[in-house]
Amino acid sequence: MKWKRVLLCVTVFSLLGGSLLFADSVNEKIRVLINGKEAADGGYLIDGTTYVPVREAGGIARWDSNNKRVTVIKPNVHIFLFKGDTVFGNVNVGKLKFNVFSQVDSLTADVAAVKVTITNPNGQVKDIQSQELTTQKDNFWFRTYDFTYDFNRAGKYQVGFHIKENANSNYVLVAEKIITALND
Repeated sequence: MKWKRVLLCVTVFSLLGGSLLFADSVNEKIRVLINGKEAADGGYLIDGTTYVPVREAGGIARWDSNNKRVTVIKPNVHIFLFKGDTVFGNVNVGKLKFNVFSQVDSLTADVAAVKVTITNPNGQVKDIQSQELTTQKDNFWFRTYDFTYDFNRAGKYQVGFHIKENANSNYVLVAEKIITALND
């Protein structure tokens, strides 16, 4: 009688172990890098196809449970940096007065507001300017006021353009431009 119990336990554990190994080979958790930055949620490799959460691609992700559909709102945004009337991309370490001009097109849904930020190499974010949108268009231009910023060390600074779906939602990054601060 004892050997039947042992055989039953061996069979059950073999089946469980084999199932876990099979499930692991089908659903493999993977690291995902987007523009050199690791995606927080990573992705999965399932039957040879890579799946990445939609929110990792940027933009506003809307889930429609009735239609089982995800809609991503991510307009084309082109960012230009102006020091006076001169376009720039690299700067010397120190303070600089500039403004950000953003050209937005292919906006497929209404949004409540836009915002421009700058992030230093340490990850500290400073808002440059935000604005509520009173009229909705599929394309528009947004230019910030002149802004003085201290590029206090050499490195890469990210200027980000964000959109906000409604008054209760958070801003979502949809475009970025890199400014490289160089030592003199």
